[in-house]
Amino acid sequence: MAWDTDGGGEGGPGIGDLFLVFEAGDDRYAIEARNVEEILPVTLLKRVPHAPEAICGLMDHRGTPVPVVDANQLLAGQPSERRLSTRVILVRHPDGAGGTRSLGLMAERVTDTIRRRRSDFVSGGVAPSGAEYLGPVATDPGGMIQWIEPSRVLSAAVAQALFQTIKDRDEIV
Repeated sequence: MAWDTDGGGEGGPGIGDLFLVFEAGDDRYAIEARNVEEILPVTLLKRVPHAPEAICGLMDHRGTPVPVVDANQLLAGQPSERRLSTRVILVRHPDGAGGTRSLGLMAERVTDTIRRRRSDFVSGGVAPSGAEYLGPVATDPGGMIQWIEPSRVLSAAVAQALFQTIKDRDEIV
């Protein structure tokens, strides 16, 4: 799936689109704000046995279990530190069965937004296998920012297995 860097954003001519910025390790990443449902403080997470390493657990969001992926673990190979600026970013993710479900991305230093034109983001020339969520990069005085597509964070198989487990739990209750 190609990245839409030619336009189609919501900011209008010359304004740019709004992106939420967070950090993982020493790097900065951006998610289009239109993909963000809500930004929440980190709460108690229920561990999911045998889940992939980056799945740090399930959170209760208004009575609905939501899987949470540790963005720092996924992107920098280390678990997120619990800081005042560590947040869970709720996004929509394909559930592997044709619908969508909420997915939490635990991220550090969720403190900033930026406006950038989609055309400001260009290919970095590297497309790691299994990391389809990593998109093009833009630069600013603080360095590079890489665009993350949250709907691609989980593979279809992992999404289907994870969301099926939640669906099964919902049906039992």
